[in-house]
Amino acid sequence: MQIAIIGLGLIGGSLAKALKENTTHTVIGFDRDENTLHDAMSCGAIDRMGSTAALKNADLVYVCLYPKDVVKFVEENAARFKPGCIVTDVCGIKGEVFGALTDLAARHPFIYVGGHPMAGKERSGFEASEAGLFHNASYILVSGDAPQSAVDTLAELAQAMGFGMIQHCTAQKHDRMIAYTSQVPHVLACAYVMSPRCDDHRGFSAGSYRDVSRVAKINAELWADLFLSNRTELIDELSELQQNIERLRMAVADGDREQLVALLNIAKTKKETFG
Repeated sequence: MQIAIIGLGLIGGSLAKALKENTTHTVIGFDRDENTLHDAMSCGAIDRMGSTAALKNADLVYVCLYPKDVVKFVEENAARFKPGCIVTDVCGIKGEVFGALTDLAARHPFIYVGGHPMAGKERSGFEASEAGLFHNASYILVSGDAPQSAVDTLAELAQAMGFGMIQHCTAQKHDRMIAYTSQVPHVLACAYVMSPRCDDHRGFSAGSYRDVSRVAKINAELWADLFLSNRTELIDELSELQQNIERLRMAVADGDREQLVALLNIAKTKKETFG
């Protein structure tokens, strides 16, 4: 296949490298930064640089941009995709993007399948990308009304690139689960390091501090958009977190060791059971 990758940042660049390392498909790179394109060419991550005119030859297009830019790009180029071309995104939130691209696909001959590779780093940009980023990671597919053949194509490519699990779900379930598994931890890490004690943690911190604070090294512009795009689900999950923290706080404040042990054992059992 001829595979176009729109945006060669951390995820787009890693997809390109993983495809070139593990498949025989032709990879065409698109990026607004010419230096990034030249870097991708020089290291063999892409076979050639693309232009919008080249989209008519693409069998599959990964749009690896911020959510609002994904919709804009597909809107502007919907008529350029050839009939049967599979268009997918890598957005961390599906709600608005999934609805908009599903509507566009209904009016044009391309096929849309929502996608979300569950992998990342604290660093961003093509220089941080790597072919092994997706090793044993989960790849989420939100297929909607897309034909099974298109869903199978994306699943097979994900497996070839090293993903260890393919998860299928609706856009609604995706966003609810991502609020819990990804967005709440980012909120928690940011709130945690806002403590004035963070300024003086060196020499007093070890693995626990690193584990909780790691994702506070955040891309603020991107994550602000993701939080706001999923505000209803995120607010519900943050309310749940607040309630649980309050239960623990009250047990400590009341000196209620029995209640504290009970709550901690609930958490321990859940972690041991579900991982």
